[in-house]
Amino acid sequence: MGNNRYGYVRVSSREQREDRQLAAMEALAVPAQNIYIDKQSGKDFVRPSYQKLVGRLERDDLLYIHSIDRLGRNYQEILEQWRVLTKEMGVDIVVLDMPLLDTRRDKDLLGSFLSDVVLQLLSFVAENERKNIRARQAEGIAAAKARGVRFGPPEQELPENFAELHQAWREKKITLRKAAELCGIPKSTFYDAAVRIESSAK
Repeated sequence: MGNNRYGYVRVSSREQREDRQLAAMEALAVPAQNIYIDKQSGKDFVRPSYQKLVGRLERDDLLYIHSIDRLGRNYQEILEQWRVLTKEMGVDIVVLDMPLLDTRRDKDLLGSFLSDVVLQLLSFVAENERKNIRARQAEGIAAAKARGVRFGPPEQELPENFAELHQAWREKKITLRKAAELCGIPKSTFYDAAVRIESSAK
């Protein structure tokens, strides 16, 4: 049986800072060695530090999370993880920015019911926001493409003799391999450039 305090911290990328979450854990006197940090997306729970944390948790341990979206962003998986941790493993969870999500209090039937309802609502909101972000990103990319913005690596500058060799290849005077060789570029690059030029000329 354990009565240890743990903290879980997550940011979505290596560029983001976890300082605010760490400060909250330190203020609660969570030992530094018991704070687990992941720097990756919350789309699923295949995260190295989270898996190590779950492996250490024991019944009656206490887990602090800054907000429900730090636990994850997948609605169904958040609910399943919460069930496993609290019901199967007997771990208490405190979500710092949502006092209703504190499994130490109101352990009667009504308290559990209220916690479950709040959790489901917040989990739904977290996942819905993730979907909205993806939709906005897709809309932004589509709008940028419509304005002529190109994505991906810059196009390679073609040699001066490309047009001549392109025509010779299309007229079957030389092979694709020979045309690419005479241009001094890979065969795939020659072909991709030819297709791109022919598509833009239509």
